Amino acid sequence: MKKFELTSEFVTFLGKKLFRIKALVAFGDVEEGELGGFVEKEENLDQSGNAWVSGDARVYGNAWVYGNAQVSGDALVYGNAWVYGNAWVSGNARVSGNAWVYGNAWVYGNAQVSGDAWVYGNAWVYGDARVYGNAWVYGNAWVSGDAWVYGNAWVSGDAQVSGDAWVYGNAWVQCCRDYSAASCFGSEDRTTTFFRTKDGGIGVRCGCFYGSLDEFREKVKERHGDRRLAKEYLMLADLMEFRLSKDE
Repeated sequence: MKKFELTSEFVTFLGKKLFRIKALVAFGDVEEGELGGFVEKEENLDQSGNAWVSGDARVYGNAWVYGNAQVSGDALVYGNAWVYGNAWVSGNARVSGNAWVYGNAWVYGNAQVSGDAWVYGNAWVYGDARVYGNAWVYGNAWVSGDAWVYGNAWVSGDAQVSGDAWVYGNAWVQCCRDYSAASCFGSEDRTTTFFRTKDGGIGVRCGCFYGSLDEFREKVKERHGDRRLAKEYLMLADLMEFRLSKDE
């Protein structure tokens, strides 16, 4: 038995006709006759379970929402993305590409999850955060603010990545002591992010530079010589090496 139908009300969005949905039966927190958000086709929302699209949220393309998942507000889920389990996508959040959001994960605010990224477990991604590429955010991890997590990076455990931090490449951040971001350093007062990698090393992201801690030191010496700026960067590198060291 169907739990919802497409109504005659529609919007045209990026050349696609999206139809408002209407509940045919009561389920979960949805009442019979309740109007929901917009989908391109019935296949975007599973007819079983308590999954629902509400508000002005839009699900289209080959995206699929199922289980007990909720997509609400002005959120967009599209491409080949899946949102399932008890996951919530709300606000102005975007989930696209081949991304999966599942478990008890929440993606909200202006956050974006895309590419082949996975957000799951009890993870939260919110604010203006971006998670993309092959990145995974899981466990009880939070990614927020203007933070970016991408490449093959993993953020897990109780880790909280926030502010202007960029964590990517081979990073594996499992707790707050696995990464640190320092702002207002360098000639452009940028944010420099240091993080542990899966091979036990330390990665650095500073402007267009990404590499190991030793490579960062060499690049600083090459570019800034013996100037005060170089000393500032090298002292920061020493501090972060001490902070991120696994030795107690």
